[in-house]
Amino acid sequence: MQAPESSANPSDVPVPGTVGTRPTRVMVDLANLSHNLAGIRAHVGVPVMAIVKANAYGHGLVPVARHLQARGVDQLGVAFVEEGVQLRRAGVTVPILVLGGICARQAGQFIAHDLEITVSSLDKLRQVEATAEAMGRKAVIHLKIDTGMERIGVHSYSSRAFIEAAAASRWCELKAVYSHLACADDPRSPMTALQLERFLEACAHFERIGAPMPLRHLANSGGVLHFPQTWLDMVRPGIALYGVLPDPASRRSIDLRPVMSLVSQVVYFKVVRAGNPVSYGATWAPAGDTRVVTVPIGYGDGYPRALSSSADGRGGQVLIRGRRHPIVGRVCMDQFMVDIGADSAWNEDEVVLIGAQGDAFIGAEELARMAGTIPYEIMVGLNGRIPRHYVGGPEPQPR
Repeated sequence: MQAPESSANPSDVPVPGTVGTRPTRVMVDLANLSHNLAGIRAHVGVPVMAIVKANAYGHGLVPVARHLQARGVDQLGVAFVEEGVQLRRAGVTVPILVLGGICARQAGQFIAHDLEITVSSLDKLRQVEATAEAMGRKAVIHLKIDTGMERIGVHSYSSRAFIEAAAASRWCELKAVYSHLACADDPRSPMTALQLERFLEACAHFERIGAPMPLRHLANSGGVLHFPQTWLDMVRPGIALYGVLPDPASRRSIDLRPVMSLVSQVVYFKVVRAGNPVSYGATWAPAGDTRVVTVPIGYGDGYPRALSSSADGRGGQVLIRGRRHPIVGRVCMDQFMVDIGADSAWNEDEVVLIGAQGDAFIGAEELARMAGTIPYEIMVGLNGRIPRHYVGGPEPQPR
């Protein structure tokens, strides 16, 4: 039996002054995050730089960084100086590397907030040196060597003058040298071996000039999972830290547990008669009478419109009462509809979009395949309209 269209429960009646009661929420399991960090540490046996850029891959920048700091993480990595400043203002004290390229005018912010700088060219090095000298404080730097990404960094084959200048700098403390792997998500790719060879050859120049070897870090999540030879002096796991594989070709060589779940609730039930189209564009209509429920999340929250149903039967799925059901019609900005067929559902029944319900499970990797994208985009796309709730930590709290 289903709740009729006009039914209402006492809990449906709004209470004046209440906030933060949105039924859609991202659940972040801090116990699983701790498990993954411990598993990666045991696997690689070297220090870990946890990557928390892009709102900690959608999990919440500050709460995740604080939790990792409490678990003794060696270092954090972010993309932009603004992310690093946000963490410092939130009381995060562990070393933080900003991985992205910088403009000269930003150098002072790095130094003032004790953030480590990616220096990606000789010109950038000079800019950082000049700022550090003017401020009377040394800048901590990591040299970026380009071994095959063609994104930022000095080419490995022309890096000698760059390395010599950095090693001789009076105003820059050279902490590390690093590169980024382009194809490590696929254990069969020969690109990783080539990049490692190029990187080690560039690093060998420190020995040639009699300079101390800085920390060397190269391995991203794919490197951590598949290429032990890339672990060197530190690793930089990102998506694997959150319990998600970076690519369909990746191997689960570590016991990783998903940290994120995305859940909502049924907010409406109706019977849709045969032939009556559902949602914008009238792209889907049932062949026979069916039961359809509405879920209050859409592309305005970052849930992909690509999960709309298609003529060939593809589209997103969700879990209701432990069973899979398809999204029908187009995903709207704030809502979408689900065909539950002859099954039952009541208003406020839980709907799982990412995560487990009973024996059924939809992972971020599967959702990405449904949407024709990658799990990174799924997770970081879930925006600030969706509240985050934290469980499994010392102080579970909503944000």
